Parts: sequence; structure tokens; C-alpha cells
Amino acid sequence: MATEKKDFDDFLDKFKKHRELMTDELHKVIVGQDAVIEQILAAVFTGGHCLLVGVPGLAKTLVVSTIAQILDVSFKRIQFTPDLMPSDITGTNVLDENEAGRREFRFVQGPVFTNILLADEINRTPPKTQAALLQAMQERQVTYGQTTYDLPDPFFVIATQNPVEQDGTYPLPEAQQDRFMFNIKVDYPTLDEEIRILEATTRGEKPEVRKVLSARSILYLQKQISMIEISPLLFNYIARIVRATRPSDPTAPKFIKEMIDWGAGPRAGQYLINGARAMAAMDGRPAISFNDVRRVAIPVLRHRMATNFQAQAEGYSTDTLVQRLIAELPESTIEKYEKR
Repeated sequence: MATEKKDFDDFLDKFKKHRELMTDELHKVIVGQDAVIEQILAAVFTGGHCLLVGVPGLAKTLVVSTIAQILDVSFKRIQFTPDLMPSDITGTNVLDENEAGRREFRFVQGPVFTNILLADEINRTPPKTQAALLQAMQERQVTYGQTTYDLPDPFFVIATQNPVEQDGTYPLPEAQQDRFMFNIKVDYPTLDEEIRILEATTRGEKPEVRKVLSARSILYLQKQISMIEISPLLFNYIARIVRATRPSDPTAPKFIKEMIDWGAGPRAGQYLINGARAMAAMDGRPAISFNDVRRVAIPVLRHRMATNFQAQAEGYSTDTLVQRLIAELPESTIEKYEKR
């Protein structure tokens, strides 16, 4: 038992160094965006998908392509447009001639057959095409006709979305949004960061990044991170957070009942646990804390709650409501029993 603990502690030390190395390599290209990078890496290390939301020009696509460069995995990019068809993502059957001279249908794999798929501007394609990713994101499989094909392992979808343009866009359905582990808000840089961006991007130099992890290493890390300990108190705390987002639940605070139409489902709790485990592992700790859960609460819950007209009229977003919920919800404690 002591040997296993030592081995796991050694793994955490090595993993922390790998994460720091990955962050350093990313910062050769990306200025700032520390929270964005941290959340994407947390999703990668736990096998989750990400939705990056931000206005144009904030390096959303560059972040994803650079992460693909430092990971020794396959990477493909799909530019979503209104005329994109489902077969343009999953693949299609083509009539081919075999060695015997007979004609037969052969399945040609689409760009979804990769390790990292960048779905750029995913809300620019109609729901029919958006839905082509549902099975891939959930089951890691693609069914075409009567045949089901397994996707490579690991498999991640990292999608980008522009929140300000409405013309020619199709909002993601709730079922599609729920497949994403994190909804990551990409914000404007600070003044100092913007100056550094201007300096770095106008020199005509292109920094090179090194590959840090292979696909096999990522799968090993995912398995090890799933062993990060979580106490019954944390399970209780996470369940109470998720249930408190539902206005129909008796435990929901008054402001949730007044300002939320519907709240998060059980998948939110699973992603809170996975995200908290990744945060603990990236810090080199063998068990998650309440603070780890709070660090991932907003990106996990912001797309799983729907504000009503009252919240919008009073200027409340899901982010502010989640922050208030986390601030007001007490941590789980061990019940005290009186002596009889």
C-alpha cells in the first residue's frame, strides 16, 4: 500500500512538471489566457470536450491549433458553414472497384476520425449538421448506414463560437451544449497583454513549440487522474450544488427559483468531479478540495442553466448566479451525533 502511494505521488510530481512544460510551450505563442489554457488542459486530461466562446480575434483557433502541436496526436479542423452537410463531418460511402474488378461501396472516413477535432464557428451550421457530432461526442463512435465505426482514442471536440453575431447562425440546442464538459469564456486581454500581443505578432517571427505528450501518454494520464481521491463530503457538496441549480428542487435558493427556468442535470455533477480531479492533479495533489470544485463550477454550469426574463431584466447572467450560488451554499460537514 505504501509503495502504491509512493508511485502515485511520483506520478503527480511528474504530471505537474509536464503540465508546467505544456503551459510554457503554449505561452511561446499565446499571450495571457491562463484560465482558458488551464480549463482546456483539464478537459484534455479527463477526456472532455470544450466550447470556446468569444468575439473574433481573441486567438480561440490559435489556442486549439497550438495545443494540437504540443501533443503528438492527429488534428483536423472543420470550418462550419451553412452549407456544410453531416457527411462532410462523419464521412460517406463511395463506389469503388476492388482488386477482383468488382464494384463495391467503401466508407471514406470524414475529418471526425481524429484525436483532436476543431469545430470552428460551430453555430454557423444548421442543427442537422450540428447533430452529426452528437454520437461522436458521447459514444466516441460514428454510425453510417448499418455499420458503426469507433473513433480514435483519445478523442476531443474543441468548438469555437462567436457570441455577438446573430445573422446566419444557429444556436446550439441544449442537448448539444450538454455534451461539452466546459463552456469556456475567452475574454479581452489586459493592457499589458495587448501590448505584448502587438509586439509578438508584428515582428514576422513564428515561434516553434515542442511536442510534449503522445496519445498513449494522454490515455495513461486520464486513467491515473481518475484515481484522484474524492471524499463523501465532496460527493455531497457537488450533488447539492447541482440540485440547487434546479428551480423545482426544494433545496434551491429563492433567487434560483425566481431567475432560472431550468437547471443542470446529473452530467454536470460528473463533470464537476472530473474537472476538480484535473485541477488537483495539475497542482500535484492526490485528493480534490472544495476549492477545486469552485474553480470549475462556472465553466461546467454556465451552459446548463437557463435564465428567465426577470434575470435578464435585472442584468443577471448565469455566471453571476453561479457565483452567488457557490458563495451562499455552505460546504458539507460531518454530522455531529449527540450521546444518548
